[in-house]
Amino acid sequence: MSRSVLCAVDISNQGKDDAVLKEAKRLADMDSAQLDVVTVIPDFGKSLVAGFFDKSHHDKAIAEAKHALKDQIVESLGADADAKVRHVVATGSAYEEILRVAAETDADLIVIGAHKPDFADYLLGPNAARVVRHSSCSVHVVRNTSDQ
Repeated sequence: MSRSVLCAVDISNQGKDDAVLKEAKRLADMDSAQLDVVTVIPDFGKSLVAGFFDKSHHDKAIAEAKHALKDQIVESLGADADAKVRHVVATGSAYEEILRVAAETDADLIVIGAHKPDFADYLLGPNAARVVRHSSCSVHVVRNTSDQ
């Protein structure tokens, strides 16, 4: 029985994670669990390109990500469901931040989408595969059927 379900979405792919959100909500509703939805934005502050961004860039990016995340949840699940969802915007490496948020929220289950792998994914490993390998809780992977 789950007390907390963490759903990871990519807001840069607006609408492509609808199936992931709907599956996460269905699984959370089965156990009356809290649904948390996380999206991760890159951390340009620690990279070689950091000098090209002004100091307020990160704050603006977080604000835009929060707005886009809310819009995606409302569009996919509706306003009533959105009111019960905890929105999380993290900064950094996608799989590392998903795992960090899962540990922080004591998630019992992570729901994440997977796309049809590219050749590079076989060499580097997609975020979904890394989350599955390194998670301390169960992970439910939703295959995006539009990629197949």
